[in-house]
Parts: sequence; structure tokens; C-alpha cells
Amino acid sequence: MATSKLTPPRQFPPPPPPPAHLYYAPIPNNDHHFVLPYFHNHHSETQQGSCRIYVTTFIILIAAFVYVFWPSDPNLKITRLHLKHIHIRTFPIIAIDVSMSLTVKVRNVDVYSLDYKGVDVAIGYRGKRLGHVKSHKGHVRALGSSYVDAELDFNGVKILTDVVQLLEDLAKGTVPFDTVAVINGQLGLLFFHIPLRVRN
Repeated sequence: MATSKLTPPRQFPPPPPPPAHLYYAPIPNNDHHFVLPYFHNHHSETQQGSCRIYVTTFIILIAAFVYVFWPSDPNLKITRLHLKHIHIRTFPIIAIDVSMSLTVKVRNVDVYSLDYKGVDVAIGYRGKRLGHVKSHKGHVRALGSSYVDAELDFNGVKILTDVVQLLEDLAKGTVPFDTVAVINGQLGLLFFHIPLRVRN
């Protein structure tokens, strides 16, 4: 009697899974439908990022330009005040004659030049105005400084209420004069001129 051997059915490996970066939509139960993979547009995001960088850089440059070229007031400072002569009169009324010299420093902090018509310096003593002097016109280069010298002579200034304090200050060797400097001029930017009036 002959025996027969049964051959087991051939087994095939399972199909590989679809790639992870591809996305598929479920297929409806209709004909004539196609399934397309989903594509991510990296080029559009790169363009948007570059546009933001350009806009931010442009805004920073505009702000820096305005900060540098915006006109600023010059700095005025009395660097030297020397009392040359003082004389007290007692007849017919109490008054003083004062002679002094001073130096005013004009510092231009802008990136364009400064032309001033004159520097007016007023001198006072304990709130009372004694007089003032005005210097000649001048020129200060961009980011530069200039020194203005002036001579002041005040004759017959009445200080009835402050004569005792003045005598005390003279005895101490120091007289507290008040100074106020005013400059009138214009800032030159290319073909434009900006009027200017500053006091310290």
C-alpha cells in the first residue's frame, strides 16, 4: 500500500507598511477616486521667515538714522568766571561797579555744524540782575566745541538790600554770582537750516 505526503501551503511574507511621511485618506465606496500624498510646502515658510528678517532690519536702521540725525540742543557751560574789579559807592546812593571776564564753552553734540549769531550771558547776584553781555557770532563744527570769551563791566548797579551780604562775601573772598547763557543760531544740515535758541 502506497503512502502519500501532503505538501503544506506556501506562506508569503506580509506586505510592508506604507511610509510614515505619506498620509492617505480613506477611499469612499465609489469609482473614479484617486488618493494623493500630502506635501508640506517648506519653501513658503522660508520666504515668510526671510521677509520678517528684512522688515525687522529695515525698522532698526530707520530708528538708528532718526536717533543719529535728530537735532539736539548744544551744551552751554561757564568754564571760567574771574572777578577783576569791584567798587562800592556810597554817594549819592549805594551802588557797585563790577568788572569781570568769563569764558563760555559751546559744545555741539550733533553730526552737523552749528552757526550762532551770538552768546548772551546775563550776570546776577542773589536773584538780582546786574547786567548782560553779548559775544560775536561764531561757528562750531560737528561734534566739536568752541570757547567764547567775554568782558563785563557794570557801573552803578543798585543793591541796597544786598549790600551787607555783598560785604560778607567780599570778606570771605567768594562772591556767588548767578550766570545765565543764551545762544541764538541755526543748525546746518546739507541745504537746510534749523533755527535754534538754547539757554543753560
